[in-house]
Amino acid sequence: MRNTLRTIRPAWLVAVAIVAAAAGWFVNVMTSRATLATPVLPLSSLATMGLIVVVTVILGWKVRRWRDGDRKHELNPLLAARTVVLAQACAYAGTVLFGWHAGLMVYQAPSLGLRSDFGVIWQIVALLGGGAVMVVTGLVVERFCKLPPEDEEPAEGVHRGKRDGRGEEEFA
Repeated sequence: MRNTLRTIRPAWLVAVAIVAAAAGWFVNVMTSRATLATPVLPLSSLATMGLIVVVTVILGWKVRRWRDGDRKHELNPLLAARTVVLAQACAYAGTVLFGWHAGLMVYQAPSLGLRSDFGVIWQIVALLGGGAVMVVTGLVVERFCKLPPEDEEPAEGVHRGKRDGRGEEEFA
């Protein structure tokens, strides 16, 4: 049996976001009742999220260049496989962060008109944006790591990889 990586299914991302949003909303309800601070990540976490996005894009760009014909250097298949996994992890982590902060925003939204300090709201909005950037980056880089469909069938006995539902092949 051959192990292949599967592409990210958008339905799973939506499900993860909904669960994370429900968890964020519930925890915010509980912390508000206990008069604790809103459970939002600090803005400094945006730097970490940005670093993850940059590394993912750099590695994905190397794979994409090779895929598009720049084959001066041989592509390490392990690097390609790790890049796909990193892209998927980036997308799922971004989904969790986006969902969590969306849940916080849903809880905070009814009190927007009563607030004099919007610091926490802007923090939540910034982290929603960071999570969305991570999701988009993960999905785009995952697409970088796909082989285009071949025009001709491979020679008899040659099999490059398993095709997904859209007629494309993955590296690993």
